[in-house]
Amino acid sequence: MTEAATEILVVDDEESLVDLVSSALRFAGYKVRAEQSGYDAYRSIKADPPHLVVLDVNLPDIDGFDVCRRIRRDGHDMPVIFLTARDTVDDLRAGFSQGGDDYLTKPFSLEELGLRIEALLRRSGSGDTSAGNRLSAGMLTMDLDAHQVYYDDEEIQLSPTEYLLLHYLMLNPGRVVSKAQILDFVWEYDFDGDANIVETYISYLRKKLPKSGAAMIQTRRGVGYMLSTRAS
Repeated sequence: MTEAATEILVVDDEESLVDLVSSALRFAGYKVRAEQSGYDAYRSIKADPPHLVVLDVNLPDIDGFDVCRRIRRDGHDMPVIFLTARDTVDDLRAGFSQGGDDYLTKPFSLEELGLRIEALLRRSGSGDTSAGNRLSAGMLTMDLDAHQVYYDDEEIQLSPTEYLLLHYLMLNPGRVVSKAQILDFVWEYDFDGDANIVETYISYLRKKLPKSGAAMIQTRRGVGYMLSTRAS
């Protein structure tokens, strides 16, 4: 059962869609609030950050990609699911490049939206709460209790998806993992067969790390990726 304290912000300029999605999420036990413009959504998130944002791309003022870019710039790391009629690979990559965590094209089923919300909330949680729950590889340290990542004692700010990707690599140090394995662990479903999203997020993760840390994530062409215990 979803905890009632989990709050979701629904942003769409179609009032009927906002009402439909909000009603379904409230029925599922979430606390829901809604906005119908990009600027209102941005102000709402700054004033009172929700646990997750369901964000339409085509808004009457600034678009959803811009809203997401702004909240990431401000340091907000809650999961963001884009809703849009745009369905090209370029649109998808544009959304993820602005900090989105998932992408659902219209029309969509409320059941699928609910499943994706549940998956993202699990991934953005604090993880296992047992004491001293840490992973280490070389100079990388992941504190699963605090949901924080450090490289040589310097904290690295990651999105929920980047964090889970690094988590999976750190669970398998020195072992090559395939794109299919990464998709299954990080996204928890077949991302329409688009393994390119793995390459995209590997690139994002490398850019977040110092040069020596980025070198730890090694590509094995035609096979997958491996986290070396030391930079090469």
